[in-house]
Amino acid sequence: MAEVFVPARRPAAQPVPATPLAGALRQMIAVLERERQALAALDADGLVGAAQDKEALCDEIAAIGPQPLDGETRTLAETARQLNEVNRRVRNLLAANVAARIEALGGPRRLPRVTYAPARA
Repeated sequence: MAEVFVPARRPAAQPVPATPLAGALRQMIAVLERERQALAALDADGLVGAAQDKEALCDEIAAIGPQPLDGETRTLAETARQLNEVNRRVRNLLAANVAARIEALGGPRRLPRVTYAPARA
């Protein structure tokens, strides 16, 4: 009778449970991507919703408190930081573009000149 070799079965890799911080950072990345899409589409409602979600997630992350970061969590935090920075730059460019267009239509804003004069007794 011939010998039959059966390959050893490796146990299936068990996913490492995500920390609450990693989960919150994943959600933040999703919100930041949604915010970028809203910026690209000039979707005011989408921007308001993203801002509210970002604020809620910031509160959630703050409640978790400081903790040592593993490699995955550090990468997630850096990704969120970079996405937030890109969105900030896009928002600033859009705001500058709108301001330039308004100025081109109506000329520069003329505000009343405010001066300081000491009070005399």
